[in-house]
Amino acid sequence: MNQFIQKTFAGMDKQVYLRHLLFGSLFLILPFYAMLNSDNPVRADQIAFFVVNTLLYPYSRFVYESLIDYILGKNVFFVNALLMLIVKLFTMLICWGLALFIAPVGLAYLYYINSRENA
Repeated sequence: MNQFIQKTFAGMDKQVYLRHLLFGSLFLILPFYAMLNSDNPVRADQIAFFVVNTLLYPYSRFVYESLIDYILGKNVFFVNALLMLIVKLFTMLICWGLALFIAPVGLAYLYYINSRENA
């Protein structure tokens, strides 16, 4: 079991994981702030969903970046910085919101890559 965890959850570079976790935490703060300032009570299932999405966000982002690297290769595009930031924020929000569904693909891919390297 320890080897499985090493190949999946610990299979990503720690600096990359922590950077994505930091950005994912920003998306965690927004719903909490909105829930605390609303008249509706905060539900435990909502909190659990937001926390799980935040913890899985780095793996979701890994899937997105791997797909983009595969599609675009090493090409460089020069675009308006504001447009790029808006698109990046939008893709980050999608990866965070769907992390529960996208991250298992990333974890399986990390397991495959790390198993192949160690074989």
